[in-house]
Amino acid sequence: MAVAWTRRCVVVMGVSGVGKTAVARRLAGRLELPWIDADDLHPPRNVAKMTRGIPLDDADRQPWLEAVGDWLANHCGAGTGGVVACSALKHGHRDVLRRSAFDVFFVQLTADPAVIAHRLDQRTGHFMPAALLESQLAALEPLGPDENGVPVDAARELDEIVDAAVASIRAAGPRRRAT
Repeated sequence: MAVAWTRRCVVVMGVSGVGKTAVARRLAGRLELPWIDADDLHPPRNVAKMTRGIPLDDADRQPWLEAVGDWLANHCGAGTGGVVACSALKHGHRDVLRRSAFDVFFVQLTADPAVIAHRLDQRTGHFMPAALLESQLAALEPLGPDENGVPVDAARELDEIVDAAVASIRAAGPRRRAT
């Protein structure tokens, strides 16, 4: 059984192709938490736009981020916790998620753009084309000192990445709301 402090909400974030889905799935298994790939919550209009190679803007992302926030709120509010694979590229995107789940912890996957581009070239069956990597890298705002989370090198082996994430979640412990 998972320890109570692990029943928090975790967002595995970063640009497309950095390994969010694989890490989130493995992390959820390790922490015995439910998980979801936020890509599954995109409205069909967003998927169609990205499939055509058109980057999403913040207006496109807003209803999607709210749906991700709803998933987090339901799992954090119920006390079950959960893990989400979600780009959450900008501080403002993460603000939307934090409004839904105060104690969310962000694991920002980072890697050299050439490594990510290679992964995207090898990936099949995903609506996000490699051509959009540059726009995602341009939009990415790394975690700030005011954000509850940690960057993790995604060029390492999957188990090493998950080990680092688990250690960081343990070290952070639960957050307390300011009074």
